Amino acid sequence: MSGAATPTSPNQRLTHLRRLQRRLAACRACQDAGLLARANPIAGDQGLRQLMLLGQAPGRHSDAAGVPFAGPSGRQIERWLRQAGFAEGALRRDVYLTSVTRCDPGKSRAGAGDRPPGRDEQALCAHWWRAELALLRPAVLLLCGRLALAQFYPPRPLEALVGTWRREGDTWLLPLPHPSGVSRWLNDPGHRALVDRALAQLAEWRVALALDRERGEAASGDADG
Repeated sequence: MSGAATPTSPNQRLTHLRRLQRRLAACRACQDAGLLARANPIAGDQGLRQLMLLGQAPGRHSDAAGVPFAGPSGRQIERWLRQAGFAEGALRRDVYLTSVTRCDPGKSRAGAGDRPPGRDEQALCAHWWRAELALLRPAVLLLCGRLALAQFYPPRPLEALVGTWRREGDTWLLPLPHPSGVSRWLNDPGHRALVDRALAQLAEWRVALALDRERGEAASGDADG
């Protein structure tokens, strides 16, 4: 959007978002740079939302389906949303799903989970999620996992961040752990209590900021559709 006027109305922002998603789908930057054997950016058919989620990167399920968080991580986030009082289906209806990088980085060399995207991949991809954030102007941004948290916080243990929140501009930042079942962090009862605290705060925002459209609380400025 460099050199262009910043869109202000919901319809303008939605038009710019659709254009951004089309450009993202055509991106082959990491493939051209030799960082990935095959680029397949995942954007999904998403409109404006008051609630945005930043994750690490798409996995093989998303790569195959062409939608973000199509596998077990998406199901875990849906469970968290239900715990926060959102109606069933909130993951696709009420949340704009994005990630630090937008192509499946492949499996970890250790064989457990996906490979974290490298610094070069993150640098090439950062402008996509930053542009989405600028267009959405969400009331709440969920940061899922260490890589997402690193975009907004200095290095700190997860237990020092999950269960806390802070405001950046007009957006509340809410740290959460990575939703992957491979992570053992949630095996600790104390860690689960921190997630419960975070989700209780999200439940308060759900009502106060009208984040759940299914419950008749139409999100301000949502022009999806």
